Amino acid sequence: GDGTLGRIMNVVGEPVDEAGPIKATELRPIHAPAPEYTEQSTEAEILVTGIKVVDLLAPYAKGGKIGLFGGAGVGKTVLIQELINNVAKAHGGYSVFAGVGERTREGNDLYHEFIESKVNADPKHPDPNVKSKCALVYGQMNEPPGARARVGLSGLTVAEYFRDQGQDVLFFVDNIFRFTQAGSEVS
Repeated sequence: GDGTLGRIMNVVGEPVDEAGPIKATELRPIHAPAPEYTEQSTEAEILVTGIKVVDLLAPYAKGGKIGLFGGAGVGKTVLIQELINNVAKAHGGYSVFAGVGERTREGNDLYHEFIESKVNADPKHPDPNVKSKCALVYGQMNEPPGARARVGLSGLTVAEYFRDQGQDVLFFVDNIFRFTQAGSEVS
C-alpha cells in the first residue's frame, strides 16, 4: 500500500531503511494470477517522459516494456532516475524500483537521491510538503541467490497494488543479468 512509498524493503517486505515498521494496509502473495485479457487496455497511448530525446526518437508506450542496455557508467541509472522524477512530479504517478543484486552503495545513493530531489520524503525527518512517489525493493549482492531471484516479484507485487488502485506506475528492475544469474545459482 501507500506505506511502501519512500521506503526500502527486502524481498519479504521487511524495512531495511531503519525508519521503523512499514504501515501495510494488506499483504499479497508474490505469485498472483495475471489480469484477464478483457480487463487490459487495448488502446495504444504514449508515455510522455519529459525527456525530449526519448519522447522524440524512442517514445515509450504506456503498458509496454522497454530495456536499457549499456556498459558500466553510460547513464542507465541516471535515465531511470530522471524518468522516476519526471513521472512523479509532472504526472503524479508512482514508481517501484527493484534492485536485484545491487551493491549497498548503489541502493543507498539512489535512496538519498530521491530524498534530495523530493521524489520521496525522508521517513526519518518527514516534510509535510513532500509526498513520496517511489518504493524501493532490494535483494542485495550479499544476499542468498533465492532472495535475489525473487526480489523482482516482490517489487512487481508492490507495483500491481498501485495498478489495481488505478494509478499510473512505472516498474523498474535493475539488473536483469544479476536476476538471471541468481536463477542460475539457485538451479
